[in-house]
Amino acid sequence: MSATEIVFTLEAKGGQLPLTLKLRQAVIAGWTGRDPVARDKHIAELEQLGIARPASTPIYYRVAARRLTTADAIEVSGSDSSGEVEFVLIGSEGRIFVGVGSDHTDRKVEAYGVTVSKQMCDKPLAPVLWNFADIADHWDRIVLRSFATINEERVLYQEGRLDGMLGVDDLIARGFDGGKLPDGCAVFGGTFAAKGGIRSATRFEFEINDPVLKRSIRHGYDVIELPVLG
Repeated sequence: MSATEIVFTLEAKGGQLPLTLKLRQAVIAGWTGRDPVARDKHIAELEQLGIARPASTPIYYRVAARRLTTADAIEVSGSDSSGEVEFVLIGSEGRIFVGVGSDHTDRKVEAYGVTVSKQMCDKPLAPVLWNFADIADHWDRIVLRSFATINEERVLYQEGRLDGMLGVDDLIARGFDGGKLPDGCAVFGGTFAAKGGIRSATRFEFEINDPVLKRSIRHGYDVIELPVLG
């Protein structure tokens, strides 16, 4: 099993602490919306790109942990990829940490194999985490948001509250035996439909906002396209 070690900053009520985690599993949960209408809208959005409906909802795709990165730039093949903001849950010694990341995906590959497409691109993470216990009582009020730079214009790309997604306990129970998030496992929890449709960008920025504790985690990365020569 591949593994990667990432240095985070844990932002807790008592201050900030360095936190180094060894991640052994990366899981991308898809079609995790509580609202079946919103969920089906995202499925229809992907169908317009030729991407088949999922075998189940939700569905859990496994990717190599080494795809996880806190870098401020990633390299992709060609111009057919795009990012998606998602909350991220990380298990460690019985605790759950919460962060935010981008499920950057090759859309051309996704049209013939979603599992393969998930493996094609790095998965950027913000280098800051929160304790889930600190926000569990107001989880549904947390907001996810992303911005994309398209044709040199920065636009709001996605936005939504977590009351639109499966709750943490439900998400974990459906995806893992025993209903417990394994230590060293990072789970991307699903995303919202893109405003104006899915499209590629030269830069992607994403954030998670806690309106109760009045704090946010933000990160962004440049998308460097490598040529496809045949």
